[in-house]
Amino acid sequence: MKLMRIQEMEEYILTNGTVSLDELCQVFNVSKNTVRRDINKLTEKGAIQKVYGGVTSIEKSALIPFENRTIQNQDEKTKIGHYASRFIEDQDLIFIDSGTTTKSIMDTLDQGRNVTILTNSLDVINAASSLNNVNLLIIGSSYKRKTRSFVGIDDPGTLDKYNINKAFMSSTGITLTHGLTNSDLMEYEIKKKISEKAKEVYLLADHSKFGKSTLLTYAPFKRVDCIVTSKPLDEEYNKFCKEHQIDIHLAQS
Repeated sequence: MKLMRIQEMEEYILTNGTVSLDELCQVFNVSKNTVRRDINKLTEKGAIQKVYGGVTSIEKSALIPFENRTIQNQDEKTKIGHYASRFIEDQDLIFIDSGTTTKSIMDTLDQGRNVTILTNSLDVINAASSLNNVNLLIIGSSYKRKTRSFVGIDDPGTLDKYNINKAFMSSTGITLTHGLTNSDLMEYEIKKKISEKAKEVYLLADHSKFGKSTLLTYAPFKRVDCIVTSKPLDEEYNKFCKEHQIDIHLAQS
């Protein structure tokens, strides 16, 4: 419950810009000491900062609606998704994460491929439903309109039965220290389980995601097998990837 409250508090602050401590106490029905402790956790991430009598948001990227996020860096995201589709082979059981980058995989997926797609993305579901060679499996117990995805797992053992060859993952923020992060607790459950289960993890992320972290780490950076991104990474990422045999592909054409 504490983790959920902190997540909801972060969303509330990012949505409203500047909020007083008294307002947070009233909205979340907790003491001022509890609010201060939660705020200390959030300020460590760098998304908000303290001001006199309250807090203010530094960035709102974590809560940009899906439709607006689709517009941001859209050309880069589309190229990344199209590039990633080349890694899908016959008889693969793949997971395609929800997100504005991963959904573009379906645009260039070879329609002759016989594959099984496991997904919680509404856009991927709609695209895959018309492909005769695709066996479609859907996970997630409730629909989240903001991200056009199904989230939450009623039975923790649901994903254990699937031998996932390749997982194509998105991330709200990526750092060497905090790994692959996102801001939603219910999405986190699926992302974490898939990342642990998959034989290979493909991270699809445009350049703006690197160097940022959000509330929840669903996988350490070293868990990634392949990165498809839009621009060359900083030297610290290149060095880490070389040391841990992580392939880097630039989708620039």
